[in-house]
Amino acid sequence: MYDFEFKTFEEMTPGDYARVGFMSGLEVHQQLLTNHKLFCRCPAGLYSKDYDAEILRHMRPTLSELGEYDGTALMEFKTKKDIIYRIHHDTVCTYEMDDTPPFQINEQALDIALEIALMTKSKIVDEMHIARKQYLDGSIPTGFQRTAIVSVGGAIPYKTREIRLIQMSIEEDSCREASDVGHKRVYIADRLGMPLIETVTYPDMKTPFEVAEVNDIIRRLSRCTGKVRTGVGAGREDVNVSVTGGTRIEIKGVPSIKRIPLLTYNEAMRQWNLLRIREELHKRGITQDSFGYRIDDITKLLRKTYYQPISKAIEEGMFVKCVTLRGFKGILTRKTQTDTYFSKEFSDRVRVIACLTTLPNIIHSDSAENTLSTSEGLKIRKTVGATDDDTLVIVWGNQQDSEMGANEIVIRAREATIGVPSETRQALRDGTTGFERILPGPDRMYPDTDLPPKKVTKERLDTIRSGLIKPYWEYEKWFEEISVPKDLRRDLSGSKFVRLFDKCIKEMKLESKFAGMVLIQYPKRLKRKKLDTDLLSENDFLKVFELYKENKIVKDSILALLEKIISNNGYSNELIAEPCSTKELEDVYKSVKDELKGIKIIKEEKREKIVMGKMMNHLRLRINGNEVYEYVKSRNFGR
Repeated sequence: MYDFEFKTFEEMTPGDYARVGFMSGLEVHQQLLTNHKLFCRCPAGLYSKDYDAEILRHMRPTLSELGEYDGTALMEFKTKKDIIYRIHHDTVCTYEMDDTPPFQINEQALDIALEIALMTKSKIVDEMHIARKQYLDGSIPTGFQRTAIVSVGGAIPYKTREIRLIQMSIEEDSCREASDVGHKRVYIADRLGMPLIETVTYPDMKTPFEVAEVNDIIRRLSRCTGKVRTGVGAGREDVNVSVTGGTRIEIKGVPSIKRIPLLTYNEAMRQWNLLRIREELHKRGITQDSFGYRIDDITKLLRKTYYQPISKAIEEGMFVKCVTLRGFKGILTRKTQTDTYFSKEFSDRVRVIACLTTLPNIIHSDSAENTLSTSEGLKIRKTVGATDDDTLVIVWGNQQDSEMGANEIVIRAREATIGVPSETRQALRDGTTGFERILPGPDRMYPDTDLPPKKVTKERLDTIRSGLIKPYWEYEKWFEEISVPKDLRRDLSGSKFVRLFDKCIKEMKLESKFAGMVLIQYPKRLKRKKLDTDLLSENDFLKVFELYKENKIVKDSILALLEKIISNNGYSNELIAEPCSTKELEDVYKSVKDELKGIKIIKEEKREKIVMGKMMNHLRLRINGNEVYEYVKSRNFGR
């Protein structure tokens, strides 16, 4: 069944992905643009690496309502991590440390979440129930995240079909990870508790490129409201991937949409190749029940080794363990992802769970690399009773970590006989994925007892509907009809000023290209000058358009006026200069003509530019260049 060989990323076709049963869904997280956090009144959006204090915590799993432990929580507990939180008094309060109860949910954040949910034609819940979701990786100091479902169902258009939505939730953001080395993980708590929404789709995407395109649609849908945060880290996505015979694997925290295609390709390849490895093991008679192994301490055998990583470890009092995997010869060098082999699955588990983060953290007998000498390998095989069909995997560390590492190697090898283990995986920079933790199960969720249910009233929804903007894809159709230039359509449809553009065209009767240029291209030009264009409000732009419509400013002055508005922190009448009068134009022309009488112009064809340049120096921003050109031209360019 698994005889298909994955082609290169560039060579794979939609037909190839259909053959392996590629399926993918999304969990898109988007921070909301609110003044305060979700369940406290600390300010939101104040990012800084500075901190006033550090807090140390150790995470421990708790029983669910059904008296069961979540597998992810147990895995994190095994790591024995010291979790350090760097906190600043401006952005963190006692609520985030679980020392005081939560406030009622942020109403501003809830309104934004409901607005975006309504745009997807989903069913809004009648009553929201706050739940606690366990997070024992330390990313949330309390060990849980407060979350609530806002809507269920709904869909978004994609090409000739629709992508179905499962639900949308509103929840707290987690800390930013600063470092994770050994048994110490450090977090910065500045974004902790900020409100965000999570939009979850069904696995309706059938190729890696479809996943990226649908993610972009969801991102643009929320951004067109103008009520979500933008910039690095404001939007993140978890991507779920599976193939026929595999299982749902979650690629966690993908920071960029453009990385999705390669990541999902590699994850699909990995699952397919893990299934091929299972098939090979079964051919060898190795199943979950017949799987054989042994673990031995071989520290004494390698006291005189020349292999530097192990030699140094023994000198520092570390221990060396050998795991014998019966019948696994050649399996660890099987390819899983692009330039990645099955042995990395073991190395990742050892790194994450045993906290042996210095690489290499394992070596194995299937490898052709120069590690241990041939004589050392033979001595180890004889001591542990290994045959030529067995694979030896060696791991080193202190007593506790080396034992944990050896046990994780055994666990991962046994999982190979089953196929694809359920995992949450990291998005690595090279486009491959790496083990992060066991995939959480339903046991991590339980009701929050600190907050009562919250009704979502019809009156509230009616108020939100009355100010609801059209989804950006409806605007794009209209832009095409009114001949908005193609290079403006995408940015304009997702702009927070799209309703102002609508007013410019329908009420103020402005030309669409001109209005689009001012709202989209001009801010881009100002950004290149390192100016904060977020200071430009809808009212600022509206005032500029009104002044232009009333002939109080000229088109050529608008960019400079916007720059002045930013510097002035808003519009004021003092910022504008009166347009040039006909008499002033005539006076300036006469002055420039008199000035040129004493100047010999060698190339007469340059006279036009010289006259124009000198006049514009006098009249800049108070008259359009075309008017000056036509005036000078009518007088034969000052001759």
